[in-house]
This record gives sequence, C-alpha cells and structure tokens, in this order.
Amino acid sequence: MSDLEVHFENLKLNYREIFLKSALNIQSEVEVLKPKDFDGEIFSKYKQNSVGYVWQKDVFEFLKLRFIKLRKKSLEIYNLSREECSCSGCGVCCKFAVSEFSPSELEQKAKIGDNIAKQFIQTFIPYESLDEAEKIYPQYVKMLKNQTENGYYIYYCPKVTQDNKCPDYENRPQICRDFPDNPIAFLAPNCGYKSWKLKSEPVWLKLSAESEIINFYLDKLKDLLKL
Repeated sequence: MSDLEVHFENLKLNYREIFLKSALNIQSEVEVLKPKDFDGEIFSKYKQNSVGYVWQKDVFEFLKLRFIKLRKKSLEIYNLSREECSCSGCGVCCKFAVSEFSPSELEQKAKIGDNIAKQFIQTFIPYESLDEAEKIYPQYVKMLKNQTENGYYIYYCPKVTQDNKCPDYENRPQICRDFPDNPIAFLAPNCGYKSWKLKSEPVWLKLSAESEIINFYLDKLKDLLKL
C-alpha cells in the first residue's frame, strides 16, 4: 500500500471517529433544548404550535445559526496560514484535476447555473486515456483504482506549458485561484500548500463532520415544520 493510500485510509478512519463524536455532541445539545418532562423524539411529527413543534423550531433556529458559524469558521481555516504558502510550480493541479462528474454531467450542471462546473469545463478537458493521466500523478491513479468505488474522471488544462506555466496567469479563473479549496484535498508531494494542509486538516475534518450532521437535522426539520 502506497503512502497516499495509507493517508486515505487514515483520513477515512479519522473522519468516522470525529463524525461519531460530533453526532453525539449535537444530539446532546438538541436534548438540552428539549422542554422539561417532554418525552418526544426530535424527528417525530407534531401538531403546529404544540410543545414538540416548538421544540423542533427552536432546534432548527439553533442549528441554523450554528451552521452559519461553521461556514465562517471554515473560511477562517481556509485562510489560515495560506498567506505563508505559495505555488511551487509543480503543475499537478493544472494537469491532474479529478472529478466525480463526466464532461456531459458537468455541462448539464453548468447549464442550470452551477458556476464551479461552468468554470471547470471552460478550463479543463478530459484525458483520452487513464495512461496519460497516470504519467502526471501515478500514486493518485493507483489509489483511485484500488480505493474508489464510484466513477471518476481526470482532466487537464490544455493551456499549461511544458514548464508548468500558465500563459494567462493574471486572468486565471477563480477555481484556479482558490486551489486547494480545502485542506482535505490530496496534494502533490511537492505542492507549495502542503504545510497549510497538515496544519488545517484536523480542524477541517471536525468542521466538515459537524456541517454534515447539522445539514441532516436541518433538512429533516424543515420537512417536518413545512418551512
């Protein structure tokens, strides 16, 4: 097993552990908001303005505010130490962009207003074969082959030069300016943002777990409250 695969497995295990702890913590916070002597469940159906309904509404507002704070914290983590890093010019992010979406799926997403998908298809094109992509980042391709259950597609920017330069760097799209957009992303061994990743990844995992759980609560409660 390669170092990248070991890291991937450890990342999954860490996230699972953090997720379970976060789920228990959020469940405890929901219970604190529960009215005294009320024995109902948070995802049960209650009549409007009943004790259970008001509890659900209080939980919804509490978690909505919590989610906003998480988004703010995520932005702080994104910016943390990034100013201390700079592009090393390895060119991997230009020549090795992995997506779970096919070109046709990205085009469809762009048509319905997905700005990230629009930027992506305007910047990257798919490799004709996996062999070509494997030349750029062989460890990553091997990991994808061994670990990924769902489909994946690998793209590259046709404008990047042989010496890994962007011919229109000052006007590069926002997705290029923002890369890497989170510290969980797999970076090339010599990427200039590796120190930022190592410093920020543990906190980002916790924020991601909490956001996922809170989103679940919000979606369920929104349906029950008919908001």
